[in-house]
Amino acid sequence: MEVRLEYLMPKEVEEAMAVCGTLFLPLGTVEWHGVHNMLGVDALKAHALCVQAAQQGGGLVHPPLYGGVGGLDEPHTFILDPENSIESRVFRPWLEKLCSEAARNKFKAVIVLTGHYGATQQIAVRETAVRMSKALGIPILGTPEYFLALDEGYYGDHAAFFETSIMMHLFPGRVDVSRLGKPPHQGVGGKDPKEFAKAEEGKRFCDAIVKRLVHLAWNMPSWDETARARFIRAEQALVDRQIMLGNGGGAAFWTAWRNIGKGAFNAYPELLTGGKFEDIEALVQKL
Repeated sequence: MEVRLEYLMPKEVEEAMAVCGTLFLPLGTVEWHGVHNMLGVDALKAHALCVQAAQQGGGLVHPPLYGGVGGLDEPHTFILDPENSIESRVFRPWLEKLCSEAARNKFKAVIVLTGHYGATQQIAVRETAVRMSKALGIPILGTPEYFLALDEGYYGDHAAFFETSIMMHLFPGRVDVSRLGKPPHQGVGGKDPKEFAKAEEGKRFCDAIVKRLVHLAWNMPSWDETARARFIRAEQALVDRQIMLGNGGGAAFWTAWRNIGKGAFNAYPELLTGGKFEDIEALVQKL
């Protein structure tokens, strides 16, 4: 079933929106992901996950956006806004306009899924989604994909075990860990993908993410004003905490993620899909 917006005829768009009025908006960058991965890892995985979710549960998928905040100081990397600054001058207005266009085109909900997840990219995506949810009167979730599989032990990395395993599953034949020599590997952050990355682990993570995306895409358009307000408060609390803990600037923006890998936020995916937004507000204090 075709769910990619750019491939559809007008009548097909209208028919799909009548069933499920959610737009998926996948984000990423063109960035070095080691000698073993494609440069488009971030957007490619986000887009593939959104397509799978839309095919399984409804909704339409916007073409992937290549661009965001930050990127490694490595070859073949395109950076729109600086890494350690929340003063995004290019990315935020771009994302704001796309959310506005989604609402103008009568979508009832938007899921902005970023596969590129430096600290300030995550802040920019979630903060913009919260603000535009308020301004447009529709729920907009802005999140890195790994936040939807924290309870599976997926905590994010850069071109290492997590991302490489996912790419092995989503794009078999386009990952070549044999190109890697002995660690440390250039531009790779996390567990050695040559030793640990496995397609079956990637499938486990992807299955959890897609399951949550399907649930959210189907339910978000039907949230009433009260549910939407509760959702916004929870997401606002999360992004506020991220910003405040990073108020030293620079690398301090990662402070809010210090306990993620210890499991402190593992309950988030189920709380989000279960509509337990007040529990998310309480959970934020564990960051």
